[in-house]
Amino acid sequence: MANATLTAIQQKVRRLTRSPSSNILSDSELNEYINTFILYDFPQHLRLYNLRSTFTFYTQPNVDVYSTETDDPNNTLYNFKNKIQAVHPQAFISGIPAFFTQWRDVFYGYYPQFNSISNRVATADGTTGAFLGKLSSIPVLQNNVIFSTIDENNIAMTFIDYPLSSTDSNEFGILGYPNTPVSSPFDPNAFGSINYLTGEFSVSFPRNTVQGNPITAETIPYQAGKPIAILYYDQQFTIRPVPDKAYAIQLEVDLRPTELINTSDVPNLEQWWQYIAYGAAKKVFEDRSDLDSVQLIMPEFLKQEQLVQRSTLTVQANERTVTIYTQGKSYGIGWGFGPGGWPY
Repeated sequence: MANATLTAIQQKVRRLTRSPSSNILSDSELNEYINTFILYDFPQHLRLYNLRSTFTFYTQPNVDVYSTETDDPNNTLYNFKNKIQAVHPQAFISGIPAFFTQWRDVFYGYYPQFNSISNRVATADGTTGAFLGKLSSIPVLQNNVIFSTIDENNIAMTFIDYPLSSTDSNEFGILGYPNTPVSSPFDPNAFGSINYLTGEFSVSFPRNTVQGNPITAETIPYQAGKPIAILYYDQQFTIRPVPDKAYAIQLEVDLRPTELINTSDVPNLEQWWQYIAYGAAKKVFEDRSDLDSVQLIMPEFLKQEQLVQRSTLTVQANERTVTIYTQGKSYGIGWGFGPGGWPY
């Protein structure tokens, strides 16, 4: 059987670049060229059927936004923007086809965000507080709570909510300055808290309030239910309706090829090893400003690219282009799921 390991790719690159010795091109530099091509060039040159996969994450009760910008390595969405090259419809929620879009105007056209403005949730007494109260319309969306009043110089003092991590609670948020995130009630920039489900709040202000002046709140009330729609925008997934419990969200995605670390590692598909070798050699020549050598290997590089793409083209040729008339695309009478709504 032909050798397709990292060792074979290294040997091929050394032959192509006339770098037989590690004194000319060290193993660490060589591996850097190889993996740079695999991780950053390969998936942009080609989107292959072999790298199409299903990605699954799970909703939390009363949480509508799921950010892929997470620092928690245990989170399913950790490093999503690097591991996933593209997200495609069809999306599924608990196995049921869902409405999926990347356009905010379309999504919020179906699910408008109407802010509820309470002109007086508490009355200022001339001090900094704390002021306690309870919102009348509940529950309210996370990341959409605003408390405001004025100080003695008629300058607005405004706070927004920062939800606690889902590992801590899906119920509470901390109030703080806009663009100054807080993660704990003990943070010096924390000025209160909000219970998203009960509406109970506590807010203090950095300067004295005006006695008798209203303290206002702006929120977006919602009713939790079974979600049927997904918006993917700004590295975030927004779910509607807001989930009332955990649901599995399944998406079709293009994965990034796997990095090769150990000498015995092989690419996702062994056939790719020569293409990777030519791609890495091309990058070596480019850094050496040896453009003549780049031109010499380009015909074979493009040939290998065609060979790698061949299996994907064959698979795609066996299936007709999907349209609204394609069998299996109809889910019943009415929008999406028929007269009964959610197909349970």
